[in-house]
Amino acid sequence: MRTVLLGCGHIGQTIARLLAECGEGGDYNVTIADRDAQALQAVAGVHAEKAVVDSSDARALEALLHPADIVINALPYHMAVKVARAARNTGTHYFDLTEDVRATKAIAALAADAPVAFMPQCGLAPGFIGIAAHHLAATFDEVHDVKMRVGALPQYPTNELKYNLTWSVDGLVNEYCHPCEALRDGVKVAVDPLADIEHFSLDGVEYEAFNTSGGLGTLCETLAGRIRNLDYKSVRYPGHQQRMKFLLSDLGLRHDPALLKNILRKSVPATLQDVVLVFVTVSGLRAGKLMQEVFTRKIVAQERASRRESAIQTSTAAGVCAALDLFRAGRLPARGFIRQEQIGLPELLGNRFGAVYA
Repeated sequence: MRTVLLGCGHIGQTIARLLAECGEGGDYNVTIADRDAQALQAVAGVHAEKAVVDSSDARALEALLHPADIVINALPYHMAVKVARAARNTGTHYFDLTEDVRATKAIAALAADAPVAFMPQCGLAPGFIGIAAHHLAATFDEVHDVKMRVGALPQYPTNELKYNLTWSVDGLVNEYCHPCEALRDGVKVAVDPLADIEHFSLDGVEYEAFNTSGGLGTLCETLAGRIRNLDYKSVRYPGHQQRMKFLLSDLGLRHDPALLKNILRKSVPATLQDVVLVFVTVSGLRAGKLMQEVFTRKIVAQERASRRESAIQTSTAAGVCAALDLFRAGRLPARGFIRQEQIGLPELLGNRFGAVYA
């Protein structure tokens, strides 16, 4: 399938390599596009076409997409709707990684009567976490509570924030600053980001978790009326939430996100030595008995072909590539809006890309 990949950041590079590695079988003919020619040098050795295109230029974007079957949008979240609109205009199937709630709703509206498929949120959270939670919930006769927890954490926290940049700063600030969705007593509600902090331990390590925006994907709509409580929280090391609240609330940086992003980029080092933690808890009734089941995964950074890939790169790229593979194989709808939870967990884990989570 003729596939355009927009964005050559860390996640985009990993997607490009994964698809190119299976390209010899003719599965995907990939063109990687970025507005920065220097960024494309990072994938100079990848067997794919490269194109310098400014995706904010609607005419240039549509010219790029017109001959393509599929576009994967690995650009910052604020580009999601613009690229989705271009995909609709050119009849190109659309996949992305966005965590932005408003963008996803806009894309769902675009997909309503479209002749092609639109599948946003194909990453880790939203993405894999929703697939896992939906699968677990389906094993209960009656579901009471679903708790979804995900962390992309440095393996060696050394600074005051106990955090290193492991993925998009734009995405990080977006999820820390926007309202979060949840189900409370069966009713969909908005809850504050960074609120409802809790603590837990896993494998002897202490963590905290708090509300962040976007991680639920479309599960509120899918599970409405079927469960009592549903929420999503980001996992961090203890103390991180307090320090972020100081920056966002006490110093008022939630009202100046550009300044906040600049501070984080200049002052918080990035790292490829990270760990991704997935933690889902579901409780409810089975055969009349109150039961609880837990699903956990821990993914660490790894060496691939003498190159280190972070856990967040590997897990996020695997999510969208597996979705793409299942779509190509006819395992997902061929048109309209596709929710992450329409993928079965066994099918994802059995996929050549999704096996990262197995």
